[in-house]
Amino acid sequence: MARKGPDFATPIRRVLIALLAIALAGLFLFWRIDSPRAEKMRTAVIDRVVPSFEWAMAPVTQISEMIAGFQSYARLYEQNQELRRELRKAAEWKEAAVRLQEENSKLSALNDVRIDPALTSVTGVVMVDSGTAFRQSVLLNVGARDGIVDGWATMDGLGLVGRISGVGQRTSRVVLLTDPSSRVPVTIQPSGIRALLTGDNSAYPLLEFIETPDNVRAGDRVVTSGDGGVFPSGLLVGHVAEGADGRTRLRLAADYGRLEFLRVLRAHPEEQLTDAGALIVPEAEEHDLIGPPLPEEFFEADRGAEALLSGSSQ
Repeated sequence: MARKGPDFATPIRRVLIALLAIALAGLFLFWRIDSPRAEKMRTAVIDRVVPSFEWAMAPVTQISEMIAGFQSYARLYEQNQELRRELRKAAEWKEAAVRLQEENSKLSALNDVRIDPALTSVTGVVMVDSGTAFRQSVLLNVGARDGIVDGWATMDGLGLVGRISGVGQRTSRVVLLTDPSSRVPVTIQPSGIRALLTGDNSAYPLLEFIETPDNVRAGDRVVTSGDGGVFPSGLLVGHVAEGADGRTRLRLAADYGRLEFLRVLRAHPEEQLTDAGALIVPEAEEHDLIGPPLPEEFFEADRGAEALLSGSSQ
């Protein structure tokens, strides 16, 4: 077995480490000396040594730039998330503003509707849309305590919607014009042709029993005729349109897709005069209408004519 020679690596390593420690300690002490000569020497060493170590500083510089870029990216990500949250809040505020604008426009439209001055109204809020495949109706938050009477007409800010059919103390039901049980006499303008508006569960109800269909054109204005006393006359219903099936239909003026507020029209029945002789003229107006009293001779002649006519008839 061969014998190992003496180990010189360990003593040399220790000597080198000791010399390196002494050199670093000396460099540290030299760097801490506060004198003009030492400052000049330090400057000279930096000018000579540092430029030659640019290749060694390049990885450090790249790593520093990468760290700075990552920190900048993190800040940008946080700012982006904050902007997204603000955009979501802005979208919510925008949606609320649009709803308020639509509500305001509907209320303004209700105020701008021109109706007969003799008709007063009560405005109610649509609580529930209870329309089904077999019944088209909505519920209002006004009822008998508000003076609502069964059969009164209802309008939105654009046109006729339907009629009251069922009144509770605090609520009432409105049957829409699109309901199959709805039958409304209407007048087509400007021709003045009478027709019957019939609901059929579609968005475009039918115009039936038109007197002279040849005189009806698409786009003609349709208003209530007042026949039958169902609705007051002159209320806007919509405009004539031709359906896909070729039948004459009505494009409703009311916005059925956004029924939020409805105006219930108080319809007071007009006094019907069946006998003109039953009309009694007040004394104050009798003198103005009839004039001064006629002489007695006029009445005697009139009575003589009546006697002559009665004798000839016998």
